Amino acid sequence: MRKSRRSPAVTSSLIVMGVSGCGKSTLGRSLAEALGRRFVEGDTLHPPANVAKMASGLPLDDADRWPFLGNVAAAINAASPAPLVITCSALKRSYRDFLRARAGEITFVLPMIDRPALEARLAARHGHFMPASLLDSQLATLEVPGPDERAIRVDGTASTPHQLAEVIARLPGAVGLPCRSSGA
Repeated sequence: MRKSRRSPAVTSSLIVMGVSGCGKSTLGRSLAEALGRRFVEGDTLHPPANVAKMASGLPLDDADRWPFLGNVAAAINAASPAPLVITCSALKRSYRDFLRARAGEITFVLPMIDRPALEARLAARHGHFMPASLLDSQLATLEVPGPDERAIRVDGTASTPHQLAEVIARLPGAVGLPCRSSGA
């Protein structure tokens, strides 16, 4: 059997990015399982002060985000050479540039979802430190990845199996990719 040469997008870590409620964790877990990778929930990498600030209804600023982004990059580097799937809002281009500079080749995956759907999801979510009141701040901060960034955008309102299939199909070099997911 001929071994296919894989591009960095297949061998790099994946960061499922976006605002709160877009489905990062659900899609990230599914991608990790399908690709045979370890999954890291980025929310666990926030410094305690960040969690407390968000829980009190205050948005994070850049000064708050840099230590978190450093923790995300460190998690990717600690797993190397094995690529991970990790969640991280990565809302700004400068944040994504920071992550690429510190953790190397990364493919970003962004579930795109409109405000009413986000509001409904956040209203139904309980027990998370991020209150729905911070959605406006996150949407105002979000810079959708540009065409020069390695990023895959998917319909965040589609079923998880559909999103998973779309991401896997759009990973360059995905031919022969091990897929352990039964959903399509």
